[in-house]
Amino acid sequence: MKLSNARIVGDDASRRVDVTVDGGRITAIEPHDAAPTQVSDDVVDLDGRWIMPGLWDQHVHSSMWAQQSQRLDLSHTTSATEVAVTIATSVLPHSDGLIVGQGFRDALWPDQPTRSLLDSAVSDIAVVLVSGDLHSCWLNSLALERFGFYEHPTGFLREEEAFAVGSELSRVEPEILDVWIRDSAQDAASRGVVGIVDLEMTWEFDNWRRRMLEGFDLFRVRVGVYPRFLERAIAEGLTTGQQLAPLLEVGPFKVITDGSLNTRTAYCMEPYPGDGENRGMLNIPPDELIDWIRTASDAGLSPAVHAIGDDANRLALDAFEAVGCRGRIEHAQLLAEEDFPRFAALGIAASVQPEHAMDDRDVADAYWAGRTNRTIALRRLLDAGAKLLMGSDAPVAPLDPWATIAAAVSRSRDGREPWHPEQCITIEEALHASTQSTIAVGEVADIVVTRKNPLDCSGEELRSMRVDATILDGRFTHNEL
Repeated sequence: MKLSNARIVGDDASRRVDVTVDGGRITAIEPHDAAPTQVSDDVVDLDGRWIMPGLWDQHVHSSMWAQQSQRLDLSHTTSATEVAVTIATSVLPHSDGLIVGQGFRDALWPDQPTRSLLDSAVSDIAVVLVSGDLHSCWLNSLALERFGFYEHPTGFLREEEAFAVGSELSRVEPEILDVWIRDSAQDAASRGVVGIVDLEMTWEFDNWRRRMLEGFDLFRVRVGVYPRFLERAIAEGLTTGQQLAPLLEVGPFKVITDGSLNTRTAYCMEPYPGDGENRGMLNIPPDELIDWIRTASDAGLSPAVHAIGDDANRLALDAFEAVGCRGRIEHAQLLAEEDFPRFAALGIAASVQPEHAMDDRDVADAYWAGRTNRTIALRRLLDAGAKLLMGSDAPVAPLDPWATIAAAVSRSRDGREPWHPEQCITIEEALHASTQSTIAVGEVADIVVTRKNPLDCSGEELRSMRVDATILDGRFTHNEL
């Protein structure tokens, strides 16, 4: 295939080129002949459209992301009472005797979520409501009984208890879940996505093998491994970067050290205002974290450590330093002043989700007052020499790399004033953190085609960026040319 009359993002705007793709690779880039192009099945006239490397999302929970479209959306709610009213008055999708909602954020609610309040809304069918950050869930009495938490006093579960419920919710019949995955993946391909790092909390290798054997071919997938599966992964000889199928690869070893800001479980150096001495929740003691990282690293699995609070990030960096291996920290949301340069010094990448800054800005202003200049501080990380990897944490934020890029370069959404604009990064830097290849001879033919040059776009224009085509491994996964 030849992509004729193209302009390369980052190149001279007046330069037109013809890009030849063969065997999934870029085999030639030549000056475009101004003579009329003979369009055929093998030649696609891009008419001066822009091309750039395909986009990656470095942090996705695939099953929960795909299931989001099947759940009641609670992202608009502003109180526990409003949630209860929404549940009581909505036509609720449900299956297997279960109603599932998703997307509430309770940190700034004026009232408390309780099992009795949810029972008052629906008492004759089990109800599970998953928070927007995935770190908590709210259950009515029937759901508490169903999932083994009937004695729970409030019905509001956090961290490991919430994760246990979330894992059970992900147990959907494969023939159903695979359809949802494919539909969601097609949407992602239409936004230029060519690859994801899947950090679903279950063993996902068999699921992705099945999907790909059945024809899934919409993006590349790197599958992560959690601690309860580490022994199995080592026994099967899995190592980070290992190719299991043409589009399937072994990803990192993921370990969760603390909670989240919205749930007030992110582990911080200072207490949460109005909550006594609560500094959050440390899910794994430092010595145990070191052991996990060492075991995984020695087996060839690169560690990826979830850390949101500044104390959790400090302890994660300490653990990497103690083991002496490289890896990545997922989120790196709140950092102590002295920890910014440690990322580069230790060779630790910061896997960040810029859209979280837009979702969490008001909560951070309330609970991290005086520290928000150190929150999702992308400019400071880059200036300190850190490598950035960008993603969404879908379904926490939409799996849309253009929204991710827009948040990183503008720190603004919905017409609001930029939040800590000093932490904006350039569009070039954001694109670099969202891609894994370049437009060059010998590179993999993962390519995005757009009408606008992203480098000339505002934040709002980036959010609404039209993708005319997405090419994965030399073939179209999305084509509106």
